Amino acid sequence: MCDTMVALGNSTKDGITLFAKNSDRQPNEPHLLIRVPRKNHPENTKVKCTYIEIDQVPLTYEVLLLKPSWMWGCEMGANEFGLNIGNEAVFTKEKYADDSLLGMDMMRLALERCKTAAEALELITKLLEEHGQGGNCGYNKKFTYHNAFLIADPDEAWVLETAGKFWVAQKVRDVRVISNRLSIGKDFDKSHPELIKNAVDKGWCKDEKSFDFAECYTEPVFTHFSGSKSRACIAAEELEKHKGNITAKTMMDILRRHEETVKNPFRQSSLKSVCMHGGFIFGDHTTGSYVVELREKTPTYWVTGSSTPCISVFKPYWMTDEKGIFFSEEEEKEALSYWMMRENFHRMVLENRIRRLSNYLKERGTLEKDFLEAAGALDFNNPDYGIMKSLMLDAASKEEALILKYAGDGVSGQPGIKGNPYFRYYWKKQNKALKT
Repeated sequence: MCDTMVALGNSTKDGITLFAKNSDRQPNEPHLLIRVPRKNHPENTKVKCTYIEIDQVPLTYEVLLLKPSWMWGCEMGANEFGLNIGNEAVFTKEKYADDSLLGMDMMRLALERCKTAAEALELITKLLEEHGQGGNCGYNKKFTYHNAFLIADPDEAWVLETAGKFWVAQKVRDVRVISNRLSIGKDFDKSHPELIKNAVDKGWCKDEKSFDFAECYTEPVFTHFSGSKSRACIAAEELEKHKGNITAKTMMDILRRHEETVKNPFRQSSLKSVCMHGGFIFGDHTTGSYVVELREKTPTYWVTGSSTPCISVFKPYWMTDEKGIFFSEEEEKEALSYWMMRENFHRMVLENRIRRLSNYLKERGTLEKDFLEAAGALDFNNPDYGIMKSLMLDAASKEEALILKYAGDGVSGQPGIKGNPYFRYYWKKQNKALKT
């Protein structure tokens, strides 16, 4: 479960494209920050994705990957040209295939091989038709689905939605949100050549005139219980409300939004919230968050490197020669440790062991305000990479100091998980598993 959104320059305050995503996964699944350099590869070699091998290309570009720890691919990411992609689980009437490419694999392949959103759209659809999509996407339990993608570069963005090998694409005009549901109906710009015929042959629509992709291909039960309708509406309404004045802070605020009925997300689950909190029979938890200011030169990446954005700190990152809070693929243990330290803080909040959470949140807000102001004062037409590196390191240091300060500050009242019996059972079970 996830939510991904984009606002093109015609809808933002500074005239630049903004991209954002929450990655909602099983709560104990580590979400790693990985940076892979540009690489040359020998001829006639293969690349091992999560489940299958495919032909490697001579050159792969430098990429930032925000990824589940056990997968080859990523949930969201960017490359050295400012191409950004996020994916969504979608549930369709097409059968789920055996192990092949995951949506996350296709995303990484596109980031490593493409410079623009249009190129990425072409490559992902080609990979889909050549190799198909399929395989378990779950961490502790099996979970299979098809994929939707939001693909953006500084100049344009595309929504790509799939059902098995079939696909449809729509160019973004201003703002757009995708979630765990098919959203493209009759209005699309590109599609698989057999898309409509397949639906007619299977009796999902009468004829070409009546064809509506979302209506014809949606599997209704899983789609309904994904909570995606509520989350997509929350995000879309906020983008529309702020259209013309959208900033990185707007995107952060949306990623932290809870459904109005959620009084305390640390005492109840919130499947229908953009900031998703686990604690029910079905549903996931936000394990990583990401906002990007997509300038032509030197995009600014805002990352939490942690779950639960409502208590996390967005920190600025630039692709300088300072790796900062991103880790190499050979540093998986360090990347895991980085996420786990912040996840332990989240579990302390759940267990009512943070004495002054309201004070922490105020200090968190002050830190982010300072980071945003410092980043906003930079001259991106003539970037000073020394200042950028200094800001990155300073932000990372101050965030860690803030977490350690409140984690070591003693408990609040009687420690223990609050909420209904199932919520308490769920998180006690997750906490026990996290420690083993």
